[in-house]
Amino acid sequence: MGEEFARLKNLRKEVKFIRDELIGMKDALEGLSFLYELDPQTKRWRDIVRDMSYDIEDIIDDFMQNIGENNKITGVVSNTVRRLKTSRARHRIAGQIEDIKKLVLETSLRRERYKLDIPPQRNVFIDSRVATLYENAANLVGVEGLATEYVNWLNDEEKQLKVLSIVGFGGLGKTTLANEVYRRLKGVFEGSAFVSVSQKPNVQKLLGNLLSQLGTEPSIHDCESHLLDKLREHLQAKRYLIIIDDIWDVHAWAVLKCSFPENDLGSRIITTTRIQEVARACCFHQHGHILEMKPLSNEDSRRLFYNRIFGSEVACPHHLEDVSVEILEKCGGLPLAIISISSMLASSGSNQKERWKDVLDSLGSGTNLTLDGIRKILNLSYKDLLPHLKTCLLYIGMYPEDYTIDRSNLELQWIAEGFVSRANGQDMEKVARNYFNELVNRSLIQPVAFDMQGSVTQCKVHDMMLDLILLKSAEENFLTILDGSQVFTRSEYKVRRLSIRVNEASIGGTILPRNISMSQVRSVMYFGSSENQNTPPLSMFKFLRVLFIDLNEAIVDLTGLCKLYQLRYLWISCTVCSYQLPTQIRSLQHLETLSLPNLYSLPSDIVHLPRLMHLDVDFNSVLPDGIGNMKSLRHLGYFDFERNTLDNIRGLGQLTNLRYLALACGHLPHDRERRMDALCSSLGKLCSLEVLLVNATHLTPNVCIDGLKILSPPTTPYRLERLLMPNPHFFRVPSWMRVLRNLGHLECRVNELLKDGVGILSELPFLANLDLMIQNVTNEMIVIYGKGGFPALKRFELRLSSASYLTFEEGAMPMLQRLKLVFNASGTGTSGKQPFCRGS
Repeated sequence: MGEEFARLKNLRKEVKFIRDELIGMKDALEGLSFLYELDPQTKRWRDIVRDMSYDIEDIIDDFMQNIGENNKITGVVSNTVRRLKTSRARHRIAGQIEDIKKLVLETSLRRERYKLDIPPQRNVFIDSRVATLYENAANLVGVEGLATEYVNWLNDEEKQLKVLSIVGFGGLGKTTLANEVYRRLKGVFEGSAFVSVSQKPNVQKLLGNLLSQLGTEPSIHDCESHLLDKLREHLQAKRYLIIIDDIWDVHAWAVLKCSFPENDLGSRIITTTRIQEVARACCFHQHGHILEMKPLSNEDSRRLFYNRIFGSEVACPHHLEDVSVEILEKCGGLPLAIISISSMLASSGSNQKERWKDVLDSLGSGTNLTLDGIRKILNLSYKDLLPHLKTCLLYIGMYPEDYTIDRSNLELQWIAEGFVSRANGQDMEKVARNYFNELVNRSLIQPVAFDMQGSVTQCKVHDMMLDLILLKSAEENFLTILDGSQVFTRSEYKVRRLSIRVNEASIGGTILPRNISMSQVRSVMYFGSSENQNTPPLSMFKFLRVLFIDLNEAIVDLTGLCKLYQLRYLWISCTVCSYQLPTQIRSLQHLETLSLPNLYSLPSDIVHLPRLMHLDVDFNSVLPDGIGNMKSLRHLGYFDFERNTLDNIRGLGQLTNLRYLALACGHLPHDRERRMDALCSSLGKLCSLEVLLVNATHLTPNVCIDGLKILSPPTTPYRLERLLMPNPHFFRVPSWMRVLRNLGHLECRVNELLKDGVGILSELPFLANLDLMIQNVTNEMIVIYGKGGFPALKRFELRLSSASYLTFEEGAMPMLQRLKLVFNASGTGTSGKQPFCRGS
């Protein structure tokens, strides 16, 4: 009895001990993640340590949920009652800690017994890339035209140093293009060299290689600075051509460029890289040019594929044409992928359709070892990532193939899972954005859509990249996919993340067997549709943090949602689904993101969720009273100020952390003026607001919002960066817009644009994007003034419902890059005038 009492009494110390163990385990796993290859024993040790770290996280979560956060009540009687209530949980957690400590000790001893030493890190080289140097460029369609274009660009009369930086995903043909340009041009330069940079370059060896190719043998005693000096001295009086292939970081370029003098003799440098930041660094002056390599077109892909196998693009047997198209779709225009697969088929000498089908299937599953060369290139890009970026990339494997992923959703899921660290007090959402941008810059994810500021808003993952992600995820037990094609049995390792693809292959019944524990699952995502399919009860997922449901047809069982005390992220979009949210969700005290775009009736107690930062609801939803309590809220959309109560409109002003607000408006009721005054007063208090979207409801698409104005300036300058009002309109440009000194993007409609309206907009110092719609006929000339007007405007789109007179004065819009004029945009009749536009 005494030992049992002592064990329970020291429970908090034991939790602290295993928390420290968890930190050590994560450090060890991070160290292993940098290694290119592990021996079988070390892999097994890594897997055990990883699973132990998962178990420790579960124990800590269990402790915090049942005991750790229940200490607000004080007093002897109260403490005694609390201990009695948590006695069972204390016994369970104490037993779990005892078991995990034994396992930690056994694993540590096993590592010592079998000498499982972690091997040292080493430089990694790309054999597949080097092989492409010796391909016959004449056979690489898609290269010829580019090579000719850039040979002419480089071999001109310009005397200043020119730099061409070729950037793109591995396997697109950057090296091949650079090599072909080098082959054609090296004879006309006095000195030329082509070097490939490794992932972790030996700079001294690299500089020595350059010197050697340029005709000067370096001394074995030369240090890095001596080699740089020798190179500069050797090249100072020469017209040279240097190719630096596959640079991985800016620092490597910063060292190498020191050896290339700008000698005004017409010298040229070509670099290739997978990373946009490196490409920009290489083009360090006005004579630099970035070439972004694109995948081959369908026609060029077919030419390359058929030429490699049959020697002619017209020689493909008819029975192989369909499967060829499918194989090429999997290749996505990636030259290296096409060459690898076509070479494999050519070497097999088989024209049997079954053989080609096998190749197609292997592309989907990623298990055919003959594709190892492509995977090595993709794997190198993966290995170059820091551990946190690897984790974020693997998480994308939760999404189905060809799924368009919303950037904001992905970033919030990373945060909810705990992948994003708050470095140096930075905002976590900004850190997550940095992670996302890094993956885009490295071409590991493909942008699909951009906003006006040039930020990626949606992305996809190429099929072949997804294959690698899923392979790595399987190796590390990172996620599990259920699509109805396999029987789910007890796994050797615990399921940590679950992506469920609902389809007709699993008609009726439940998706998961009840006899397998799912309490350790952290993320669950549902995709697809099956009208006969029930989602499993959420009570199976005790420590769930992310729940993402994107279904067309299914019966969504949200029973047990309120018991998911660790839930951080909840997103449900069901077009024809049947689901009912609990009327009370106040117990979800850790919830940070709640997105319910298809639900009209909201739980009455969402205003009491203390950590909620992102709330997205349907256009026609009405929020419960008390939104002023939601002090943590940073993102709110939509808020209908026609349907919501006057108290809630006033409560908006208390949400001082709000960065994004989407308003829905229609024909306001009898108390229109009071509501608009309350809204304006609240908007004036939102000193953190960066984006304001005002949309008219579908019933009132062209409502006038002249009452929308700023009643009193805030104590701090307005941070508003984007003001988007595509549907409602003002009679004229409101005068209060001139105080929006940080505004970068404005979209609005006005009945008429007069001289003072142009003046107000022209004074906005950071306005870069302007979308303006003028609804009514005007006889007055629209003049865009010069002399400093619109100093930052880069894109101007002007829509006129009828023909008008428009003139641009000299010096107007000095930074303008894109101008779009649309006349009769609304489809209404014109005044009989012809549109007239001129510049002075």
